Amino acid sequence: MDAPLRLISTNPLDQLAKTIEALLVVASAPLSAQELAEAANDDVERVEAALGLVGERYREGRSGVVLEHVAGGWAFRESREAAEACARLLERPAQRNLSQAALETLAIVAYLGPCTRPDVARIRGVAADSAVANLVERGLIAESGRDEAAGGAIRYRTTPLFERVFGLESLSELPRLDDLGADAAEIRDRLHAVAEKRSA
Repeated sequence: MDAPLRLISTNPLDQLAKTIEALLVVASAPLSAQELAEAANDDVERVEAALGLVGERYREGRSGVVLEHVAGGWAFRESREAAEACARLLERPAQRNLSQAALETLAIVAYLGPCTRPDVARIRGVAADSAVANLVERGLIAESGRDEAAGGAIRYRTTPLFERVFGLESLSELPRLDDLGADAAEIRDRLHAVAEKRSA
């Protein structure tokens, strides 16, 4: 008589979790539950339940890879313990060697965007062409239409890569200007002044 076959789990939710895991591995950007449901040809509610299973498998302290909700979707990232080694391997240009000018420009676009190069230049007090070009090349900001009131100048906004690099689920998680210390009032005044010029 043949030996009994070992039963293999065919739990449908577990199978869906495996599919979700594969989708997230091959994706180049965070995927929303809706996008995952469409790709998996399943219901959003079941996908969210499956994401819970995947999140349990890939949680901080348990795995070298962690599932996180970032930039409006779900994505894998390296664990804190593995981050330094991954950074050495990848040397990700999006995070590496941002100049002070680029950081200031990125902050302006994140808080005020979409905004134009002239907007950024007015706030910083110096030309912004090089810093904007650098950030576009790194994929941290992107074009977002034109400002007809400013002679058709290109407007820029931050990208999902910006949110992912800085670990933000959305721009609403940016620190409030009030939390930035003594310079907050000056920064806020300059941002509001440019905003008023844009809306005038």
